Amino acid sequence: MELIFLADMSFNPIKPDFGLIAWTAFIFLIFWFMMAKFAFGPIRDALKKRNGDIEDALAMAEKAKSEMANLKSENEALMAQTREERALILREAKETRESIVKEAKEKAKEEANRIVADARQEISNQKMAAMAEIKSEAGNMALQIAEKVIRKQLAGDADQLAYANGLVDDMKLN
Repeated sequence: MELIFLADMSFNPIKPDFGLIAWTAFIFLIFWFMMAKFAFGPIRDALKKRNGDIEDALAMAEKAKSEMANLKSENEALMAQTREERALILREAKETRESIVKEAKEKAKEEANRIVADARQEISNQKMAAMAEIKSEAGNMALQIAEKVIRKQLAGDADQLAYANGLVDDMKLN
């Protein structure tokens, strides 16, 4: 065991010997060369690609932001135009409704006036027809009464004859 202990005593980490430094430097340089050849290039390419992707994403985000601002302004303009069109349509509908109501009132008034005029004309016609019928009936009744009176007293009196002629003359006047 003493041998192992003595061998361990010759190694001093604070003051390394030249061989250890040379081998450590040689292994480090090989490791660095291998890393440069196989790892640094792909890592650099991956970082460049990632940086490019991030820049593209930022550019796309900025573009989307500007497009959203444009769409928002277009939407606001479209909404304002839609409000104006709605107000115009409502105004036109109101005017149309008012004109239709006015026209309907005028037609109803004209129809009522026509119906009243037709009714008055019909009443007048019926009144004249009733008067003519009453006159006709009165004349027929007068003739029947006169016929009966004349038959009864047609003895040849001159007074009766004169009276009958007077009645005939009166009837012709009416």
